[in-house]
Amino acid sequence: MAKTLIFGHKNPDTDTITSAIVYSYLKKQLGFDTEPVRLGSVNGETQYALDTFKVEAPRLVEKVSDHASEVILVDHNERQQSADDIDQVQVMEVIDHHRIANFETSHPLYYRAEPVGCTATILNKIFKEKNVAIPKEIAGLMVSAIVSDTLLLKSPTCTDEDVAAARELAEIAGVNLEAYGLEMLKAGADMSSKTIAELISLDAKEFQMGDQKVEIAQVNAVDINDVLNRQAELEEALNNVISQKGLDLFVFVVTDILNSDSVALTLGKAASAVETAYNVKLENNKAVLKGVVSRKKQIVPVLTETLSK
Repeated sequence: MAKTLIFGHKNPDTDTITSAIVYSYLKKQLGFDTEPVRLGSVNGETQYALDTFKVEAPRLVEKVSDHASEVILVDHNERQQSADDIDQVQVMEVIDHHRIANFETSHPLYYRAEPVGCTATILNKIFKEKNVAIPKEIAGLMVSAIVSDTLLLKSPTCTDEDVAAARELAEIAGVNLEAYGLEMLKAGADMSSKTIAELISLDAKEFQMGDQKVEIAQVNAVDINDVLNRQAELEEALNNVISQKGLDLFVFVVTDILNSDSVALTLGKAASAVETAYNVKLENNKAVLKGVVSRKKQIVPVLTETLSK
């Protein structure tokens, strides 16, 4: 039986990296030959989780078709967010919690998408369904993913299922959910050493919204001015990306993890869509988005509706 690669989206976050590791572990317990891999660099928050639970990061793969003919996608489904050569391999499964878009196959597959805050919450269910015990380090990675994706259970994407899973997994992992979660988020929110290129690509995803090509990048910060005081450099870099990729809109979102608000630095010919969507006025290409912390639930759907009219 040939090895199957398991991976999440480009510019991987904690859910993407850990879900690949976790699901590969589960599949191996069930007798499958799988390997978790990644499509990009490991960020500081994810590395904190990996170091805490003493787990190695998956190896970096640029062309998945060079290593396998069959793959499993976690934490994404949209083709532009996946491996560049995704059309050259067979997608066997998808485990995801996002919208379904730009995705089709020529064959049946196992597809599981649930409207929860994190892929790890779905994986927690699958462990129970398959009657497989969750080891301490695997539980640690899973609770880290939930903390990351739900901003320590504060995001509007967070469901009762996420809360229950996080508390259950934290107990297995032997950590205090609130204390560990805050330290992990702070580790990921230190932007002082990041280059401009790193800032705009750390957690960037591309979307098709109506006829518009949109990229949305998001970073978390304890003090948003640590990021926004570099606005001139950021705008130069964002304009270069817009030109290179032919984007209609780039929204760079800086989220205050302590106050649960965001500032959107918005560039591109469709920038007015942000003003329309949120009833705000861009000043110096920026607008405060009160109470907005979730790209998945509070940004992508709202902009998609606005740009599809």
